[in-house]
Amino acid sequence: MSARIVPLGLEGFEQLPKHARRCVFWEVDPQTIPADEHLSDPEFEKEAWLSMVMLEWGSCGHIAVPHGEAADGEAPPCTGYALYAPPYAVPRAQRFPTGPVSADAVLLTSMGVEPGQPEGLAEDLIVAVVTAAKRRGVRALEAFGRTAAATEIDPAGLTDADADAVLALGDCAFGHCMIGAEFLIGVGFTVVSPHPYFPRLRLELDRELGWKAEVEAALERLLDSARLEQPVGAAMAGATAGDRGTVRGE
Repeated sequence: MSARIVPLGLEGFEQLPKHARRCVFWEVDPQTIPADEHLSDPEFEKEAWLSMVMLEWGSCGHIAVPHGEAADGEAPPCTGYALYAPPYAVPRAQRFPTGPVSADAVLLTSMGVEPGQPEGLAEDLIVAVVTAAKRRGVRALEAFGRTAAATEIDPAGLTDADADAVLALGDCAFGHCMIGAEFLIGVGFTVVSPHPYFPRLRLELDRELGWKAEVEAALERLLDSARLEQPVGAAMAGATAGDRGTVRGE
């Protein structure tokens, strides 16, 4: 991987992609914004939210950044990010019909990877989040996923509860501000509250990520096999060429 993943500090806010800096889908309750008004400065709202969570709870995100620094000496923009927080700090989470988030879980709210990045970066971000959460004694991660069917629905046809949950806020909408349910299932989450469009999923942290452990174990076995095959082959060739007489003499 050509990037390193580090915890997000408030000083790293400017490194986030533009949409991530302006996205307040999870951080602001849309019902608190009058229908005839809009957020004048969503970037300020997002930074204020991050500051509040970091002050009260600690780091609430990870970012992927290229190795080294930009040519001008400034911090390079991140190529991927993942944000999470205790559910009480996420106003939108209270709106979902598949809630509430479990009391022992931290909510994975959003993540993104910039175009052209190496395959597997999103998975590596999840691993970083899991590692950090386990160190803090968190028992599980949960997330509200977006199913493939959700991309085809007409918002006007949603139930009142569903519509309240995913009400658009500025340029924030569930179509690109929620994590795909299929991705979450692929990295080990399981559905704990089913829904045709917005299921709630959970990843227990008292076990390793199975897919990651299996892949790493398989690679290690291949490397071990490669290391062993060469010496064994050379030893057998040596025995054939000149060691047989010594064996017979013994």
